[in-house]
Amino acid sequence: MTDGEWRIDELAQKAGLTVDTIRYYSREGLLRPSRGQVLLDGADLARANRPALARRMAVVPQETQLAFEYSVMEVVLMGRYPHLGAFEIEGPADFAVAREALAATGTLALEDRAFGTLSGGEKQRVIIAAALAQIAGAAEGSGILLLDEPTVALDLAYQLELGDLLRDLQRRRPMAIAVSTHDLNFAAGLCRTLVLLKNGEVLAAGPTEEVLTPEGIRRLYGVEADVSRHAATGRLVVVPIRRFAGGTEP
Repeated sequence: MTDGEWRIDELAQKAGLTVDTIRYYSREGLLRPSRGQVLLDGADLARANRPALARRMAVVPQETQLAFEYSVMEVVLMGRYPHLGAFEIEGPADFAVAREALAATGTLALEDRAFGTLSGGEKQRVIIAAALAQIAGAAEGSGILLLDEPTVALDLAYQLELGDLLRDLQRRRPMAIAVSTHDLNFAAGLCRTLVLLKNGEVLAAGPTEEVLTPEGIRRLYGVEADVSRHAATGRLVVVPIRRFAGGTEP
C-alpha cells in the first residue's frame, strides 16, 4: 500500500482468503476512492469497463431484499446479466452455469423455491451462487469475490457452515476472496491474511497470526483481549476481557 494505491492483483497473489473493509460498490455502481487509486492488474478501476469488470468481480452484500418474489433460480440467473447483450435473455448455457453455481454452494435442490421462503443461511448461499455465476468464465485464479459482513445475520451453525463453504470454494475454484467483517474469530478461522482498518487508516496488514494480536486489537477497538490458539482446531481464538474507558488504554 503506497501513495494511496492498493493493488488488488498483488493482494490476490499473497492470499487466497483475505479480510479488508472493501466498499467498492454502491447502488449506483463503483465507488471512487476519496484519494489515490484502486488498481486491478495495473489498471485504474474507476476507468474500467463495468461489464468486463462485473464478469470478473462480484459482491455479496450483507442483506438482499428483493422487490418481487423471485425463485432461487431466477436470483442466481441475475448473476449472468453482465454476460448478456442488449435485450438478450438467458439461454441453456446460462442455466447450466447457474445450476453449477447452485451445486457448488449446496443449494441445487432449492432452485424452484421462492427466495423469500429460505432461511438466512440458505439465502446467503444462494447469493454466493449468484456471485459465482457472475464471475464464471473468468480466467483461473483471476476471479474476485467480495463479501460484506457475511455473518451479520447468521446464527453460529450457519457461520460455521459459511466458513466451510468459502474455504471449500477457494480450494476448488482458485480466486481471491475478500471479506469485510467485525467478527474477529470468524476472520481468524477463515483467513490467511488480514488488514486492520480504523478511520480509513491501515493499522496492520499481513499474515493472520502476525496481525491478530492483543496489541492490534487494543489499537483497533480499545479492548483488552486474549489471543490464543485453540487446542482442538489449531485456530486463533479472541476472547475480549475488558474495554478501556473512552476506548483508550489508561
